[in-house]
Amino acid sequence: MSASESKHIANDLEIRFHAGGEDKWSADVALIPLWEGENVRESCAQLFDAAPFLQIAPGMRDVTGRKNEINIVYGHPDLAYSRVMFIGMGKECLSSNNAMDVLRTAYAKGLRKARAMHFTSAHIPWSSLERFGNAERVLEEAVYACVLANSQNARYKKTTREELTPCLEWLAVGFRGQYVPENARQAARRGERSALTVIQARKLAAAPGNVLNPVTYAEKARQLAEETKLRCEVLDETALQEQGFGAHLAVGRGSSHAPRLVILEHAPEGHEDEAPLVFIGKGITFDSGGISLKPSANMHQMKGDMTGSAAVLAAMLTLAEEEVPRRVVALMPLAENMPDGNAVKPGDVVQGYSKDTIEVVNTDAEGRLVLCDAISYACSRWKPEVLVDVATLTGACAVALGEELGGLFCNDDELAERVQSAGHCAGENYWRMPLWKGYTKKLESPIADICHSAFGRAGGAITAALFLEHFVPEGTRWAHLDIAALDWSEKDTPLCDKGATGFAARTLLELGRGGAA
Repeated sequence: MSASESKHIANDLEIRFHAGGEDKWSADVALIPLWEGENVRESCAQLFDAAPFLQIAPGMRDVTGRKNEINIVYGHPDLAYSRVMFIGMGKECLSSNNAMDVLRTAYAKGLRKARAMHFTSAHIPWSSLERFGNAERVLEEAVYACVLANSQNARYKKTTREELTPCLEWLAVGFRGQYVPENARQAARRGERSALTVIQARKLAAAPGNVLNPVTYAEKARQLAEETKLRCEVLDETALQEQGFGAHLAVGRGSSHAPRLVILEHAPEGHEDEAPLVFIGKGITFDSGGISLKPSANMHQMKGDMTGSAAVLAAMLTLAEEEVPRRVVALMPLAENMPDGNAVKPGDVVQGYSKDTIEVVNTDAEGRLVLCDAISYACSRWKPEVLVDVATLTGACAVALGEELGGLFCNDDELAERVQSAGHCAGENYWRMPLWKGYTKKLESPIADICHSAFGRAGGAITAALFLEHFVPEGTRWAHLDIAALDWSEKDTPLCDKGATGFAARTLLELGRGGAA
């Protein structure tokens, strides 16, 4: 199924394919990333056949490929191919470590420039990709970048579509041969679906807390699952109580919206009995901090404390659409962390699904409570081949790694490498952090089996991960992704408007596609 046929989210940018040579090509502008010092006449010789005016255009004198430079060179307006946009990448693109990141950004910048100029279409000549090596891979990322750059979030504004920065209607890839190579077509569609996965996660994470609470979010997940082939099960507060999810329930005690646990399963025929890959995403639909109330500054961003679950849901929908031949299970533990007379208090002791008693010392460290019950339940019910949880978990991780790296905690070296590789493929980078066993003493409680949070801020991301690891059975391959500070962007970028980023959604998608085991 192509992404343009996707049921769970529509693509504003139609992807087209033009075969038959330059005479069959058309678009408002061609997008050509260029590195500094590149001889475009040699590296993109076929471009000059499609746009012969480039041979004599005075504007070519200004095309240098310097970073952040964008030049549009014009031909006669009656030509089918009358504008070429050169997007400078500087010298960074020559580095193999970040070449794909630079290319993504360049295509996104070009698409945004085309939007700003009110163009309705853009074109990527296949021949312009071949100079980068592995043209299919570059095409996948080019389409991914363009679809993301074409999206915008104004769902709750009192505006019409025409009042917003206009979106392009279509993006075409042009081939000189009579047929579109199937590998290229599939690469473009794969990039399109990846972008739509991230956009879906962004839309969910950007939704206000009064729109998505645990109850409405669970119903939204059920509705989306029904539109694909995903099996969906929702445990309400009664079921959670009966089955012993004491830690999860404790988080939601102060809210008028009861907690939920959403379970999604993709199990194609022939794979039903496999040990599954399991994803768990933190789903705190709003985090006030509970009795340990947060400061008011930037508290509005806490509607995004369910970004982990949004990434999980978005990835699962695409895996189902792609009919990935493996069993994947996802858990979304949902709760709203609010203060009232029923709220859990610092010093309370709760019993989790594992039967361990847990001392709660800070109600603003609630994410690990919903996650620990989900981890215990998943390991008991499914015996996962691989378990990956993702959460906006700790400010300590944001302090340690900043705004460009997610924290990766993992008990298996090979799995850690796979997660980092999937993230690098997705343009989502992770730095492996230590599960330093010496810090387990920080989680000792004088009155319970374990304390859920260490006293003091030092090593907070590590102790949070160690708390989760406590509930992972020995021999289970497990990775924990702490994406605090990466779920929200404070400024517009070529690939993302200010707001929810959907970080980790594509990492999970790539793991599900085959990168986890």
